[in-house]
Amino acid sequence: AGSEDAQEVCGFIRKLIADTFGEGISDKTIILYGGSVKPENTASILSMKDIDGVLVGGASLKPDSFLAIAKAAVQ
Repeated sequence: AGSEDAQEVCGFIRKLIADTFGEGISDKTIILYGGSVKPENTASILSMKDIDGVLVGGASLKPDSFLAIAKAAVQ
């Protein structure tokens, strides 16, 4: 999925939380994207309004890829 698709889903989740528990809770809820995260798409995914972090899957098995994702996350 592209970053816009990820934002659409995470935005829906945040709205569902807001509608159910209130915006105060929704604003404090950390939403992590758990799709395909690669060094080349990390910055784009993390720039989305409703995505607060990522879950690294297969890329965590490749030290160079994991390091590149971590660097993209802190920039």
